[in-house]
Amino acid sequence: MGGAMDRPATYAVKSLGCQMNVYDGERMAETLEADGLTLAADPAAADLVVLNTCHIREKATEKVYSEIGRLKRADGSRPMIAVAGCVAQAEGEEIARRAKVDVVVGPQAYHNLPALVAKAAAGQVALDTGMPALSKFGALPARRRQGPSAFLTVQEGCDKFCTYCVVPYTRGAEISRPFAAILDEAKALLDAGAKEITLLGQNVNAWAEGERGLDTLIRALDALPGLHRIRYTTSHPNDMTEGLIRAHAEVEKLMPYLHLPVQSGSDRVLKAMNRSHTTESYLRILDRVRAARPDIALSGDFIVGFPGETEAEFAETLKLVEAVGYAQAFSFKYSPRPGTPAANMDNQVAPQVMDERLQRLQALLGRQQLAFNQASVGRRCEILLERPGRKPGQLVGKTPWLQSVHLETDTAIGDIVTVELLSAGPNSLAGKLFPGEGRGPVTDSDLDPGLRRGTERVAA
Repeated sequence: MGGAMDRPATYAVKSLGCQMNVYDGERMAETLEADGLTLAADPAAADLVVLNTCHIREKATEKVYSEIGRLKRADGSRPMIAVAGCVAQAEGEEIARRAKVDVVVGPQAYHNLPALVAKAAAGQVALDTGMPALSKFGALPARRRQGPSAFLTVQEGCDKFCTYCVVPYTRGAEISRPFAAILDEAKALLDAGAKEITLLGQNVNAWAEGERGLDTLIRALDALPGLHRIRYTTSHPNDMTEGLIRAHAEVEKLMPYLHLPVQSGSDRVLKAMNRSHTTESYLRILDRVRAARPDIALSGDFIVGFPGETEAEFAETLKLVEAVGYAQAFSFKYSPRPGTPAANMDNQVAPQVMDERLQRLQALLGRQQLAFNQASVGRRCEILLERPGRKPGQLVGKTPWLQSVHLETDTAIGDIVTVELLSAGPNSLAGKLFPGEGRGPVTDSDLDPGLRRGTERVAA
């Protein structure tokens, strides 16, 4: 780490990776502003740049070093650099030594960021990768103004110990935030302008407080005035309770969208991954969810090329995808993470084999996403307008099924409007305001039968 420098007056935060990191980035910004810093009008000219890192994606650490290198300015100067998040937690002093950054702070310690910045400005070592049992959330400032859609972390950490995953080592054990604290933050978000809240957690459906589960929390949020939409991510099949499934049928504000990662369609691979489900048990969950909410859109995560995966086992993944019919999905090549059991397994799959398998899987998932979007054309639904589009007079909003819709309108960001969906592409749809649009809900008669298909069984 460097010598003494001027204490920064402006900041920029760049968050990489998951939605949890987006939330953490927002909270770090609020923490810095509470300490007197202001957001830089031009991120390239910020006095302090916070790189909020993710350790899940391939070559995550090298990408962070690359980002650090880009911060050097033409005149040879650079801002104060803080590396936060999961790479900071995993690399610790090594990243400070190798990259000569000024601050290193883990995901459970970012409430200490202002103090660490002050130490760095004084030329002192500024590193905190502690993982205290006490929650950081009580030390964070009040929520500031929000856009129409807001993230709210309710649970952190993971006890599942999938053999490919670093989260238990970088985020720690599963911990649930207190029920009352979550409701207080939700109310603050609504007061700040939010209309939709997405509950976040590494295993969000593992949230619990005594006898209360995530379904209880969702029902409490449902009663809050001003909240129109509720979502949650990311879920684990092991924690998909009957109460949570019932909530999808009974809570109108809970959007018809479920992200439920399966990772593979091969039971042998799932066991090697230390996943606690089988393809059969996963499909039974989807049967129950679809029975509760027939129009639900399904999303998932997949890893191809896990050590030892054969062509026949990869074919089982394709078969599972065909059976489910995903509206969206995320897929990745396996990449070893230091310290995880899978990194030392025999029969690592060749990179070119993983590349070819990923291309086939993504082609199938892409076809399904396009088909889901095309089946939506002609229907009427509500969208929450979230941001400007690329064209003048255009706004972009999300359907209940998390599809992006572009439309020309003189309504405002934050409005909830009824639209007719006119056309569909692989990643978004075009729509127009429904004539005489109001706040009427979409009924079963509005739904394309193709969006209510059941789950075809995969042979065990």
